Parts: sequence; structure tokens; C-alpha cells
Amino acid sequence: MKYRTLGRTGLKVSVLSMGTFTFGGEGMFSAAGNHGVEEAHKLVGICLDAGINLFDTSNMYSTGRSEEILAEALGARRQDILISSKARMRIGDGPNDEGVSRYHLIRECEKSLRRLRTDVIDIYYMHEWDGLTPVDEMLHALDTLVSHGKIRYIGCSNYTGWQIMKALGISDRLGYQRFATQQIHYTLEAREAEYELLPISVDQGLGVLVWSPLAGGLLTGAHRRGQPTSPGSRQAKGWTEPPIRDVERLWRIVDELVAIAESRGATAARVALAWLLDRPAITSLVVGGLTEAHFLDNISAVELELTVDEKQRLDGVSAIPSIYPYWHQFNFARDRFSEADWALQRNYLKWDTH
Repeated sequence: MKYRTLGRTGLKVSVLSMGTFTFGGEGMFSAAGNHGVEEAHKLVGICLDAGINLFDTSNMYSTGRSEEILAEALGARRQDILISSKARMRIGDGPNDEGVSRYHLIRECEKSLRRLRTDVIDIYYMHEWDGLTPVDEMLHALDTLVSHGKIRYIGCSNYTGWQIMKALGISDRLGYQRFATQQIHYTLEAREAEYELLPISVDQGLGVLVWSPLAGGLLTGAHRRGQPTSPGSRQAKGWTEPPIRDVERLWRIVDELVAIAESRGATAARVALAWLLDRPAITSLVVGGLTEAHFLDNISAVELELTVDEKQRLDGVSAIPSIYPYWHQFNFARDRFSEADWALQRNYLKWDTH
């Protein structure tokens, strides 16, 4: 296993993290998986043996059951690894059962600590933006939780660029805890994070963890153009994330992944993960799976180094357009670009005609 520093903290995180989205299988999560304690023990053991030191969960995954199963599967090994959890999503019928108010965050953190059977959550993510709660209230609540020793680092997930910068600005101005990391959706098929989220991470020293790095299994090679949906997959069960806006583009990406994988004696999933691990600011990929074989294959991606030609082929088939104001900045400002600017703009160097 390889390890990277989480943003500008001193925390070392394995480049692959274990996602527990499939633990519990209650409600809508049954479409993703239904791992009980016995299966979780085996999968957690595989990840620990491989050197993975971060396990990711949330209070909303099967309404807390995922946290309970993770605690059971880890047992005494909790002391040697890191746990990240989240709050914000609706977890009940009451008017305060969602959001990032002080009331909700402190209550949900304490519930998660009990379910996880631990005294502290290592990384606590705001799972989604809440436009109704003042950002300073959220940050003050998180600052309180850190000062009381209940969480160590804070992060955000699924925020826009301006929302992240607003929160960081308030933290710096008021002296509150600062987001150390963000958890985002970013894949060969979905590269929108390159416009703002990756440059912000480079500029502000944020770690980046990627959820669903294989696009819900669509980039594994199990789904191909003109073939029936793979039986047992979450797509076959009606799962709709991530949204695919250009199906033909998806299949072109999958075709290229499969071609590279076959030439390297690897799998499309490994190639897709290896591409992500080479992108700017990436700290760790949160991987999941239904079987032990899925996890073992994902773990082997750590050792796969893509060639320059392979990376260029994947970049080309999945390229996103240079939208305004980025094309204008590329034409007139690139002699004064920072590394944060280049996190996006380096994609367009080969297309330069000026």
C-alpha cells in the first residue's frame, strides 16, 4: 500500500480507502449491496491486510446500520486505523433531522460515536451543502466538537467551489477549524471537478477523497455497449447515480479502458483507478465492492503505473470542454498561471493553436 498526506495536515492516508456504503442494505441502499457483519468481517480483513488505514461511512448509510457493522467488523483493530463519517442528510421525520445546524451536528456526531463504539471520529464530513444554516454556525459547531475531542479533522463533500471558499474564508477570519479535505465524485466519465474543485484543493491545501471512483461500476468493464445490464448490479436494480448525460461517450471511455487493460493484462477497473491516482491533489480513492474479488482487484490498482501514451489516450476520450472563463484565461493569462490554474489548464495545452 502507498500513503499520501491529507492536504496540509500531517495525517498519512492510504491511497485507497474502504467504503462501507454496502453495509446494512436497508431501504434504498439495498440496491448497492447488503453486507452483514460476517461479510463485513471478511472484506474489512482484506483491506487491513492490504494496508488500507481509512474506512469511510456515514450516519445515513442504512440509517446508521453501516456504522454499527463497521464497528463490529473492526473490533479492537479500531485503534490502528482511521474512520471517517458524515452528517447533513435527512435521517428521520423530524424538522431538525437534517442539515448542519449546531443542534443537528452535535446530536448526530454523538449518535455516530455510539454506533461506531469509539471516542473520536478521525474525519467528519459535511455530507452536502445546507443553504439555510449560516456557515459560521456550522463551523462553530464543528470547532466545538474538535475542541471536545470528538472529531479530529473536518471536511466537506459535494460542495461547489464558492461554497468551499466561503467556508474557508469564515474559518480563517473567525479562527474556527478549517476544512482539511473534501470528498467528491470524480471519474474518467465525470471530470467536472477539474473546473473548480481540484484547483481549489491545490491552492488551499485540501486533501481530496473520491467517492464512487468507478462510477457505480460503470467503468469496470462489466457494462458494455449493446449488452444487457449486468445482473445483480446496482444499475439493474434501478440505481441512477451517477447520471450519464452522453451514453455514447461513456462507451467510448469504457472501450478505451478495456483496450488498455487487455494490453496490460489488467482489468478496466484497475486502469480507471490508476488514472485517478495520477490526477492533481488526489489523496485517496474510496473503493467498494460486492465480493472479495472486487476488493482484491481494486487494491491491485495501486501498483499499476500507466504510460504517458495510455494516459493521453484516456485523457483524449474523456476530455471536457474548456468553458468560459477558462478558455479566455488560457489564451491571455497562462504566462502567469499558478499550479492551481494548471490543475485544470494543463488538459488543454495540446490543443493550443496560438
